[in-house]
Amino acid sequence: MNFGEMQNLMAQARQHYENFQKKVAALVVEGSAGAGMVTVRMRGDKTLLEVKIDPEVIKNDPDMLPDLIRGAVNDAGQKVEQELRNELGAMPGLPLPGMM
Repeated sequence: MNFGEMQNLMAQARQHYENFQKKVAALVVEGSAGAGMVTVRMRGDKTLLEVKIDPEVIKNDPDMLPDLIRGAVNDAGQKVEQELRNELGAMPGLPLPGMM
């Protein structure tokens, strides 16, 4: 492989990486726990965007709320990782954001 081919290959790799980063930034998933009593929305970089809590949880079992929030966040995080794995598909061995 000559120098020009190597530069072209590096440019292609950089473009693929930039495209992947754009997809990560655009990805939004929803996670839930307690049959939907707590739902969260999370971006592909695992930034938490929104938390929704059914008022009945606070009224009837407020002690359960931390576990439901944790469960919903974990559910969303797993969905982010699965979506990114699906997107990477043919690029094994690359670390996913947050898994380094």
